[in-house]
Amino acid sequence: MKKISLAVLFFVVCSLSVVAQQKISLEEIWGGAFRTKGMDDLKAMKNTNQYTVLNFDRSSRSAQIDLYDFATLEKISTLFDTKNHPEVTSIDSYSFDKNEKQILIATNTNSIFRHSFTADYFVYDIASKKVNRFTSNAIQEPSFSADGTKISYAFENNLYVYDMLSRASIQITQDGKKNHIINGITDWVYEEEFAFVKAYDWNSAGNKIAYIKFDESEVPEFSMDMYNQGLYPTQEVFKYPKAGEKNAKVSLYIFDLKSGSTKKINLGDYKDFYIPRIKWTNDAAILSVQVLNRHQNNLDLHFVDANSGVSKIVMNEKDNAYVDVTDNLTFLKDNSFIWTSEKDGFNHIYHYDKSGKLKKQITSGKWEVTNYYGFDQNSGTIYYQSVENGSTNRDVYSIKIDGKSKTRLSSKTGTNSATFSPNFQFFINTYSSATTAPNYSLNESKSGTVVKTIVSNEAVEQKLANYDVSPKEFFELTTEKGHKLNAWMIKPKNFDATKKYPVFMFQYSGPGSQQVANQWNSANDYWFMMLAQQGYIVACVDGRGTGYKGAAFKKCTQKELGKYEVEDQIDAAKVFGKYNYVDASRIGIFGWSYGGFMASNCLFQGADVFKTAIAVAPVTSWRYYDSIYTERYMQTPQENASGYDNNSPINHVIKLKGNFLLIHGTADDNVHVQNTMKMVEALVQANKQFDWAIYPDKNHGIYGGKTRLQLYTKMTNFIKEKL
Repeated sequence: MKKISLAVLFFVVCSLSVVAQQKISLEEIWGGAFRTKGMDDLKAMKNTNQYTVLNFDRSSRSAQIDLYDFATLEKISTLFDTKNHPEVTSIDSYSFDKNEKQILIATNTNSIFRHSFTADYFVYDIASKKVNRFTSNAIQEPSFSADGTKISYAFENNLYVYDMLSRASIQITQDGKKNHIINGITDWVYEEEFAFVKAYDWNSAGNKIAYIKFDESEVPEFSMDMYNQGLYPTQEVFKYPKAGEKNAKVSLYIFDLKSGSTKKINLGDYKDFYIPRIKWTNDAAILSVQVLNRHQNNLDLHFVDANSGVSKIVMNEKDNAYVDVTDNLTFLKDNSFIWTSEKDGFNHIYHYDKSGKLKKQITSGKWEVTNYYGFDQNSGTIYYQSVENGSTNRDVYSIKIDGKSKTRLSSKTGTNSATFSPNFQFFINTYSSATTAPNYSLNESKSGTVVKTIVSNEAVEQKLANYDVSPKEFFELTTEKGHKLNAWMIKPKNFDATKKYPVFMFQYSGPGSQQVANQWNSANDYWFMMLAQQGYIVACVDGRGTGYKGAAFKKCTQKELGKYEVEDQIDAAKVFGKYNYVDASRIGIFGWSYGGFMASNCLFQGADVFKTAIAVAPVTSWRYYDSIYTERYMQTPQENASGYDNNSPINHVIKLKGNFLLIHGTADDNVHVQNTMKMVEALVQANKQFDWAIYPDKNHGIYGGKTRLQLYTKMTNFIKEKL
């Protein structure tokens, strides 16, 4: 062994010290320095034991849809490569026909709202390797018929069907008109709150299409000025039903391709209702339709005979608060169906026969099913995700359809999710925790045994280890009122319990949400780590109203959004303030959207507890928010005026004592900038000083170019100055 000089040793020690003390910067966070690898657009095939992934080749600047074998993970082939088809400039998304012989490829995507977009679409025939752009228009939500010979799509509020054999299109609907009639595509509020855009469906025979028509004629319009598009501002105008206002009138139709006729379906004597889901059963003549009343506490499941048009209610679900709408309705071969429900107080899986009679409650217990993955008909096994291992964790399970022989298939504590092979022999498990970056592995489905790691992000973990950061500490916080709440805390790396630290709290707090989850970091988490490096303790508490702890915990805020949630954040801050190492005079709070509503309320109503608050894109009165979301929890302003007004931060501005930063984008189609303007006026008339920032033409996410970097720099500087 060679001797090392003292000078060299000193240099090495100093170098290691510099590495160990490396600080996170905002430029790194928003420049992608901590970006993780994944499996983009992972899809399990249905007819073969294979899966596809969207890959990108930087050297050739091409995108490929690659096919892999589930059992070996070996790449079988490249199904499509843009370098061989220059007319397809990129792959934004893709889908297969039922026989998996053709691929629909979207490119040149142009976003409309959160989920909706138009795109140029191409059909690729895998065998012939030919590409066909079947319409020159940018269209929405194309879909193959069951036999793969036709493609339906929406264009300018009407539905069309393209026949690939005759290369001709027929127009199914004629009355589509912007801001008046929409056929087969949801309106703004359905898209945002029921989380779907494609409001039509092919039957299994490929000869009928069911679709929803939206008549928006009487829905009030909302307008947004756009400032950066020319010498004069332009204006975006769209229909947006605020709480208590008129919704679109919905109706259901079935189009018959053979006869070319359209049948309107009479669903019964409903006066003000929603159709949050339609789905064909395995019987090509039977359509399932979910009908929800405006209060959203009564859901009827209809089966519609497509030939006669007769509808009957096969199942009904009621709730004192509201019934959640999900995509878990699954029809089995005998047309019996799987359904998930909170009717016993926790979300569980149920099995009904084809007439709607309950056969079995399959899962039970004081925990929640969080995802339904599928049913293996051969083994009679259901696969699902749940919080059986603690409400902040997610695990993958299997259980027999009779409710017996349950097996935990994921072994690591944290957040696990699964993509199953078509024969349910394998699944790709996606795992992460607060200390482990996303890891993708091939697992065997009977026992959950890991066969092989596919993608890991150890490099990101190792990179973060070079920074002066501490991991999240998870714990249960008990308020003085006795409420037990999930929480986490990030302390400075050089934490000294004899010192006093300021606390910066983060939350969202919306109904059924969760921020205290054992999973890998988001961009906000890296920001919180950066603040901890600068001497702040960052904490997060999920108060009452948040999810995965049962219906009673989640729904206790009914008709009083912002009352108990604010109370819990104030009470949590008081608990932190009693810690020996916390400076109780320096507690701040931050939130975005619902979290901005909360942060504002906490600073105003907890004026003696919170010194500083940052509210980004906040709702400031539920009177200004949309009908479906707001009325689900609050009913209408006409029915519940006190619930709306008593918990609006606008009505508590006079209590402001601390430092307040208010931020909004002017093109926010979701939480309108009107909310912030109303808050500003109230603060001005109360003669209260505050800081605010407006981002022209930015939507609810406030991003684009250097926007996020500038925004987080502003918020960081505000915290350092005011907290």
